[in-house]
Amino acid sequence: MTEDPVTGSLNASVAQWLTRTGRLATPYVASQGTVLGRTGRVHVTADDQVLWIGGGTVTCIEGTVEL
Repeated sequence: MTEDPVTGSLNASVAQWLTRTGRLATPYVASQGTVLGRTGRVHVTADDQVLWIGGGTVTCIEGTVEL
């Protein structure tokens, strides 16, 4: 498995900065991972001053944890 080229947590932080400073308004789509041959897209929207970060996912590993 290779590194995930698209990170929602990074885009959540960047979105706060971009919208708070007026550099971008929501909704917008961020492109990430293109240089690595991946076409990751992160969708950023806002609802009542709450930012929502979304996009497509791929399940690579599935399982459960027993306590």
